[in-house]
Amino acid sequence: MRLRRSAMMTSSVLAASVVSQHKKKWMQLLLGLVCMISISSPQYVWALFTRPLMEKLHAPLAEIQITFSILIILQTFFSPLQGKLIDRFGPRVLITVGTLMTGVSWILLSGLNSLFELYFYYGVVGGLGTGIVYIGVVGLMVRWFPEKRGFATGMVAAGYGMGAILTTFPITASLATAGLEKTFWQFGLMMAVVGFIASQGLKIPKGDDAENRATQTINNIRSFTSKEMLRQPLFWLMFFMMTMMSTSGLMVTSQMAIFAEDFGITSVTILGMAALPLAMTIDRFMNGLTRPVCGYISDRIGRENMMFLAFGLEGIAMTFWLLCKNDPVLFVLLSGVVFFGWGEIFSLFPATLTDTFGTRFATANYGWLYISQGIGSVLGGPLAALLYQHTQSWNLVFGSAISLDIICALLAIIILKPWRKRFLAQA
Repeated sequence: MRLRRSAMMTSSVLAASVVSQHKKKWMQLLLGLVCMISISSPQYVWALFTRPLMEKLHAPLAEIQITFSILIILQTFFSPLQGKLIDRFGPRVLITVGTLMTGVSWILLSGLNSLFELYFYYGVVGGLGTGIVYIGVVGLMVRWFPEKRGFATGMVAAGYGMGAILTTFPITASLATAGLEKTFWQFGLMMAVVGFIASQGLKIPKGDDAENRATQTINNIRSFTSKEMLRQPLFWLMFFMMTMMSTSGLMVTSQMAIFAEDFGITSVTILGMAALPLAMTIDRFMNGLTRPVCGYISDRIGRENMMFLAFGLEGIAMTFWLLCKNDPVLFVLLSGVVFFGWGEIFSLFPATLTDTFGTRFATANYGWLYISQGIGSVLGGPLAALLYQHTQSWNLVFGSAISLDIICALLAIIILKPWRKRFLAQA
């Protein structure tokens, strides 16, 4: 009787522990989502500031746009260092610093007087701040959700991709009524406060939690340090594939307004709405939606299978997009499919990386992989512009992007899948 009673008490304690851990991880997902939303505006509402900044600084558009390049480069190329610091000092401290840097960068811009200040505050401070938060939150989610990594990383990545929807119209209205300086100050303070509060609850899952122990037993995968991971050719295959997908997507999406004008879409209305803004609104929604949806499906059918479907979908959608370029309705609808097939790289690749190389150094490891997004950002737009400039046609631009998509889809199913299976069997 005593043994039975003791067993029942132990079972009850374990059940309570699992329930408690279950609540904790969903709270971590919510807090991570809020952090991502709080730092999404610098990248996704940048276009709203270009005209006011040109007028204030009396600078041409080309000089103003350098700011955005600095933001993206520092956000991605410093991610390995940021990830290493987060793994060492913990997510709460570093993500708190990142959210404050992001908000403070806009507050400092309220006293803007020169291009150098714009580059430093918006590009350097903002780029480093948003990079810390992005890498930190994604790295934390793959540790809290070992059985739902695709879904969890997709959710927080969607928060970053779609979060600016909450601020786009308020910032537009503020610029019209309050002006540039007051807009920067008010929304910078808002970003800093919201991000600071949300980041205070972030924590790493304890190694002795019942659910975490069970997952580790099932996975039975040792954690690779970044040095060990970088010596594995399998990592460089993933890096190469994410670079390809980032480049192919940005070759087309970054030039959308230009080729839409060449196709005669910008002057067309659909259901009383201008076709291009309607397409861009749908695209932003689909780009966010695909991250948790494809991540969730990949948790069930496998990462490489989902990559094959998503990358192939983007390639096929781009093909029909080009063929139906003179049909405004199909142009709008297919643009949404293209963005749906592209945005999922931000959930599939971090989940696949952590599945393969373990959770202990997940944040620092993803920092190295995330550099591929920076390379794609640098290559995609300029490469597309260069091809168009030399050919005066969008056919080669679309053809190159489609080829990259199809090649990457085949690499996922033919090479990555069996290679990763052998690697995990050995690890």
